[in-house]
Amino acid sequence: MSRSVRTRPEGSGRGLSEAYDTALLDLDGVVYAGGNAIVHAVESLATARAGGMRLAYVTNNALRTPDAVAAHLTELGIPTVADDVITSAQAVARLIAEQVPAGARVLVVGGEGLRVALRERGLEPVESADDDPAAVAQGYGGPELPWGRFAEACYAIARGVPWYASNTDLTIPSARGIAPGNGAAVQVVRTATGAEPQVAGKPLPPMHRETILRTGARRPLVVGDRLDTDIEGAFNGEVDSLLVLTGVTDAAQLLAAPPQHRPTYVDADLRGLLAGQAEVTGDEDGGFRCGGWTATAGRERLELEGDGEALDGLRALCAAAWTAAGEGRCELDPGKTLARLGL
Repeated sequence: MSRSVRTRPEGSGRGLSEAYDTALLDLDGVVYAGGNAIVHAVESLATARAGGMRLAYVTNNALRTPDAVAAHLTELGIPTVADDVITSAQAVARLIAEQVPAGARVLVVGGEGLRVALRERGLEPVESADDDPAAVAQGYGGPELPWGRFAEACYAIARGVPWYASNTDLTIPSARGIAPGNGAAVQVVRTATGAEPQVAGKPLPPMHRETILRTGARRPLVVGDRLDTDIEGAFNGEVDSLLVLTGVTDAAQLLAAPPQHRPTYVDADLRGLLAGQAEVTGDEDGGFRCGGWTATAGRERLELEGDGEALDGLRALCAAAWTAAGEGRCELDPGKTLARLGL
C-alpha cells in the first residue's frame, strides 16, 4: 500500500479472505466484547479459515498469555492455538532482547503474559530494582497490580536502567465499562521520573514486525476497530486494513480521520472478510458514488443523495470527506447524513 494520501475506501471484486493470505485480527471490539463473541464473528472466521486464509490474533493486552487467549477463543467457538496469538508482550520482549545481554534480568511491572514473553526470549524476570535489572518492562497488569510495582520501576529508572512499555493504550474495555489501560499506568511512571519508555505495541513498528515474523504473512490484512492503533499500525507497516464498526470507532470519527487513520476498507463486522467491497467512483465535481448513493462536500456540511445500503452511503461520504480534508481532518458537519443512514 502506498503512503500517498487515501481519499476513498477501496473496492474489491473478490472477498477479502481470497485477496489476502493472513488476517491480523484485533480482539476486543472485533472478535469479542465483554468476553462474548461479537455477532457474526464465529461463523465469518470459520468460513475465512476454511477458504485458506490464516487467522492471527494481535492484541496490545500484555496481561494474558497466548495460551490463555487461545483457550478463550476456543471456548467461544473459534478453534485457536497459542501460535495464532501475537501480543505486545512478545513484541516488547523481542525489543528488549535485542538491546540487553543474553540472559539479562528484567524488572517486570505487569502480569504473567509479560513474564512468559520475557522467558521465551531467554531473559530473567525479577521483582525489585535491587535485583540489578538491565531493563524495566511495563505492561498491563490488571486491576490488582500493586502500587509498589510502580515505585520499583521508578527506583530502577532513576538509576539509569532503560525503560520499555508493551503499549500505551490509555484505556482498556472491560465487562463493566472502560477501565484504565497500560498507557495510564505508564503515565504514572513518566510523571514520577520524567523519563520516556521505548514502546513496542500497536501502532508502532515493533508490533507489526512481530506479527510478520511469527505468521510469515506475505499479503496481510489488518482487521481492527480502532483508528489510532489498528489502522495507524497498518499505515505504519504499509499494509492494507479493514475497519469494522463493532467496537470503539463510530461513523463520525471515521469521516474525520486524518490520513494515517483511514482504512483501506470499511464494513459493519467480520462478514466484511467474506464479501467483495463496493467500489466508490466519481470526483469532487460530480460527487462520489457508491451503490445508490452520491456524496458531496458542501461549505459547512456533508451532503448525501440517493438510497440503498447504509454502508455504501458511508463509503461515499468517506470519499467526499477525505478528499475535502486532504492531509488534515474533515471538519464538515456529518450529522444529518449519518442520521439518514441510521449511523
